[in-house]
This record gives sequence, C-alpha cells and structure tokens, in this order.
Amino acid sequence: MQRPKTDAQIQAMRDGGKIIATIFRDLKEYVQPGMTEISINNWVEKEIAKHGATPTYREPVPNFPGVICISTNEQIVHSVPSDYVLETGDVVSFDLVLTYKQMKTDAAFTMVIGEKPTGAKKLLVSATERSLYAGIDAIKGRGTHTGDIGAAIEKVLKDARLGVIRELVGHGVGQEMHMEPEVANYGQKGTGALLQPGDTIAIEPMASLGSERIMTEDFDNWPISTKDGSLAAHFEHTVLITENSVEILTQL
Repeated sequence: MQRPKTDAQIQAMRDGGKIIATIFRDLKEYVQPGMTEISINNWVEKEIAKHGATPTYREPVPNFPGVICISTNEQIVHSVPSDYVLETGDVVSFDLVLTYKQMKTDAAFTMVIGEKPTGAKKLLVSATERSLYAGIDAIKGRGTHTGDIGAAIEKVLKDARLGVIRELVGHGVGQEMHMEPEVANYGQKGTGALLQPGDTIAIEPMASLGSERIMTEDFDNWPISTKDGSLAAHFEHTVLITENSVEILTQL
C-alpha cells in the first residue's frame, strides 16, 4: 500500500492539484478547432513552467514523448500529441500529471471541440463525468473500500448504457505517479483494498459509446483506443482520503 505522507507532502499535492486545475480551466478556453495537438502540448508545457511545476510524463518513468496526453475520438488514454488538426465536433481527452515539490497529482477531462455537445456525445461526456463524482461521493473516509468506488462508477455508466473500460484503472498517486492500490471502474461494495486517512488516489473512469474492448495502436505503443472505433471519454481527479470524508485535490 501507500507510504505515509507528511503534512508538507500533502500540502504540496494540494498546491500541485490547484496548478492542474488552473491549467485545465485555461485550457478549456484556449483550445479551438484548427489547432494541432502538438501546439496545445507546447502551450501546456509553458503553463506548467510558469506555475513552477514540472511535467511528470517527461521523467525517466514513464518517459512519455509529451507533457500531456491528448486522446482524440476513439483514443481513450496515453495518446502522444501529434500534428493532427482538431476539428469541430472532435471528442478530446486531456490527461495531465504534474510534479510539484516532489509530489505528483493527476487529473483528466474530456471536451467536445468547438461546439456544445448534443446527442450521443453529450451522453458520453456527461455520464462519464457524473460517474467520476459518483465514485468520489462513495468515499466515506476510513473504512471505504476501492470496490465501493468502482461499484458507484459502474452503476452510472451502465445506467447510461456506455461501455465500461475495465482493463484500465485508477491508482494510488503521490510520491510516485502509479502506486497501490488499483482503483477499478467497476466492482462490488465492501470489496477491494481498504482505504485509510492520508491515502491519495487517482479516480479515473473511462467509457465508450460501444464495446469495452480496447487495443494499443501499433505505431508507437502509446495510444490505447476502443477496439470497435467508438468514441471514448475520460475524467479523473486526485483525491485525499480523510477521517470521515474525501478532499478533491485537483479542483479550484
């Protein structure tokens, strides 16, 4: 399980989480049709430096070729920013991990480029985001199991008739980007790892408009996409387990 954190380390995660939230707030206003993914990556890189943080993806592990994952349409996660030009109506997920004072925070959101989402795209994005907050609301402090979170996420996604991406999971985060426990987006209440006050985890539901089956694209082994080519969405927050509740670290 996770290593205990000092008060200073937890505060560093709070501060790092606020930086991510600030960048995401500004990113939602910045992104427009006609921009390339790589130009957005470069803008985010400057914003990270401006706030005194560093991009975790550029560290030796994972040695990702970018500072932010930009996953478009059927891509779910881990997509390398490319020369692709974003078009009106594209469904795009942004996933960012920052290191601030040696501590890491992780968050993601999905948006529809250049227009207000309607129909199936609106269902996909809104239900996936709702499932994230359902998972967070399932945390009651000490005594919460990861299965409580997964069950709450799964119910929202299944009620919306979305594909629940089961092979990709949330995780502990803090001193490292990926730590125990795993936090699946499905499960049964009262099962899984038992969470303790001071634990920090990244909850990150991923869903599709079609099948839950996934594939890794061959060209660089980074992007993970839906097997059937259906649109996907991804939302994520880093949260701190408290004695009787939960604190979202990656929001303003």
